[in-house]
Amino acid sequence: MFYQLYEMNHAAMAPYRAVADIMRLAYANPLNPLSQTPWGRTMAAALEMFERTTRRYGKPSFDLPETVVGDKKVAVREEVVWARPFCNLLHFSRNLPAAHAPDPRILIVAPMSGHYATLLRGTVEALLPSADIYITDWIDARMVPMTDGTFDFNDYVDYVIEMLHFLGPDTHVIAVCQPSVPVLAAAAVMEEANDPLAPASMTLMGGPIDTRINPTAVNQLAKDKPLEWFAENVIMNVPWPQPGFMRPVYPGFLQLSGFMSMNLDRHLVAHKEFFMHLVKNDGEPAEKHRDFYDEYLAVMDLTAEFYLQTVDQVFIRHALPKGELEHRGKLVDPTAIRNVALLTVEGENDDISGVGQTKAAQTICTNIPDHMRMHYLQPDVGHYGVFNGSRFRREIAPRIVNFVREHGRAGKPAVKRVIKGGKST
Repeated sequence: MFYQLYEMNHAAMAPYRAVADIMRLAYANPLNPLSQTPWGRTMAAALEMFERTTRRYGKPSFDLPETVVGDKKVAVREEVVWARPFCNLLHFSRNLPAAHAPDPRILIVAPMSGHYATLLRGTVEALLPSADIYITDWIDARMVPMTDGTFDFNDYVDYVIEMLHFLGPDTHVIAVCQPSVPVLAAAAVMEEANDPLAPASMTLMGGPIDTRINPTAVNQLAKDKPLEWFAENVIMNVPWPQPGFMRPVYPGFLQLSGFMSMNLDRHLVAHKEFFMHLVKNDGEPAEKHRDFYDEYLAVMDLTAEFYLQTVDQVFIRHALPKGELEHRGKLVDPTAIRNVALLTVEGENDDISGVGQTKAAQTICTNIPDHMRMHYLQPDVGHYGVFNGSRFRREIAPRIVNFVREHGRAGKPAVKRVIKGGKST
């Protein structure tokens, strides 16, 4: 009943949120003389804080209407090109001139770990000038009716394979965090079947390939609890009147509680600073806070079967690095990967996927030729900085673009390079 109580509490707070929002607008209205006083700004700030901390944050938008290709701005159109009950494939179609040479086609597999795919807005924005970008837009499990069936680890791998088939040959795939395991599994399954549509390259970023290496607090929690504990304590049924009524899920609000508790002091300081910026009428820092938390606090439910299988296979049994991972009853063999170039990227201060956990893919994929593999460790970034932020744009994104260009199926063999600013091996 915990999920139902959460929904009831949210509904009960709705009138108070509405009143707080109206009062905030009144206190912030420039026609109100109090809006120019410290007391008026303090009241407006307190009311906004109340409204923001009690609301449910909806799915954000990518909001990428244009990009710069070469030295020219071009329009970008976001469109769904492939759809299944639990995922849409989005294409960021660029309005390029007819004479523009084809750019690499990249499939970004976003994490299905609580946040929406829009968490990778910065990733898409940084790569869009140089590549034809597609991204998985996972659907909130609470919005999927029970009649659409279940979604587990096998389905995840199948979805990736289907999308690669849809996109065609010479597609490059990027997995950010959680999907590193199913994406590597999909590549292995396709290579073992001699599938000509296997990806040309595979970039794994901050992913839990082998969580026995430098375990983090997230890894330790899974190690200390039996799988039954997770099934009994975090799996709940979607309440009425949601479309996914009675579907067993790992609720987004529980995931958010876990995210917040890991760095609670940092979040408290950020909200205190946000309040002070509002009182001082510092518009730009306050707007940056809103933008970040509008994204960070927007969470989605995961299907129970996918969540529990991931906890069991990735964090408890370490099935992939031990050679025990199965797909549809057959062992996944990473040594079958021979023709897919491999780039692994890690952050030096990553507190979600410890240093070495992603690089482990280089060890288990033993039959990829040396000239088709590369590892990069980005100094001075945490988990989020592996796929977003200034260092990602300046240091990591150019390496990804160079790597996929060098390993296109029609291209020349790669030459390993070290670019000043980080460590490549």
